[in-house]
Amino acid sequence: MAHLGYTRISTAGQDDQLQRDALTSAGVQARDIYSDVSSGSKEAKSRPGMQKLMSYAQDGDTIVVWRIDRLGRSLLDVLNTVNGLRDKGIMVRSIADGIDPETASGRLMLNMLSTLAEYERELIVERVNAGIAAARGAGAAFGRPPNNPVVTAEKLKIAANARAEGKTAQQAAELVGWSRATLYRTMKATSQPLSETKEV
Repeated sequence: MAHLGYTRISTAGQDDQLQRDALTSAGVQARDIYSDVSSGSKEAKSRPGMQKLMSYAQDGDTIVVWRIDRLGRSLLDVLNTVNGLRDKGIMVRSIADGIDPETASGRLMLNMLSTLAEYERELIVERVNAGIAAARGAGAAFGRPPNNPVVTAEKLKIAANARAEGKTAQQAAELVGWSRATLYRTMKATSQPLSETKEV
């Protein structure tokens, strides 16, 4: 059961020595510290240092960080990272935040994080829905753009000519930038007869 450390800084011009000092003071060996230089916009699971740490850590290990926000770009990302580690039997300890799964108060903090993350998730959904409603109210259209009947008719003509020349439905569809399914669906919707040309 190892104690592994993780540090993250935003730019190469910054220094993670403060984090490293805190980790070694907490009992983490310098050789067991993994690091990332990454902006907060990058999810934890996509960072190379975190990927190496995740692949090395085993059931029963503890990952120690200076602050819990080092583990993610947002509260949701932090919680996803923590939950992903806990699912593997790996504990997380945050020095500055007092989060320690071996103590009652530390477990309470983790539960509070989970509650706050769920609240943040609901707020995001509400903001997205409110944005869509406002956009629709202003006349914005959602979904696929409407087809231009003139363009559709021209594409059907090209496809029909290709079929008459002996090309397969797949080849005819590709000529106009459609899939075979789209060609058949469009022909059916416009009551165009399907060619009897044998598929090859």
